[in-house]
Amino acid sequence: MGTVYKKVLEFKEKYPFTIGWRLDKNSSVVEKHLNPDEEVLYAFIAQKNDSPFNIWGSAVVALTNKRILIGRKRVVIGYFLNSITPDLFNDLKVSSGILWGKVYIDTVKEFVTLSNISKDALTEIETEITSYMMREKQKYGLRDEERD
Repeated sequence: MGTVYKKVLEFKEKYPFTIGWRLDKNSSVVEKHLNPDEEVLYAFIAQKNDSPFNIWGSAVVALTNKRILIGRKRVVIGYFLNSITPDLFNDLKVSSGILWGKVYIDTVKEFVTLSNISKDALTEIETEITSYMMREKQKYGLRDEERD
């Protein structure tokens, strides 16, 4: 059992109302793309779409010490992987509904919607992602100042 899968199971146990399927398969996509020097800090599940009725787009989202990885294993052959590095991260938005909530990640290149997340988990997810991104973006600022 990989690190990502363990963290996803912890999340699912803590927030059982989050909709997610094939956790082991989706976690394996992320595990496959971890670099040797990458450490998984936090992981959760969500649907990678904007529809509360589309529950078939389950994804595993892992926050590592280098980036955010979003992995989805296709049912038959192949998989999808998104990688968001701190330099491409723009903003994060959280939306809570009656039962579930959504997390929107705005990047330079795309707008990622993660839905059907237990509304109790939204504060934790927002804190984990924004705290990490603020720390990492400060490092990018220091690198720019060093070049001057």
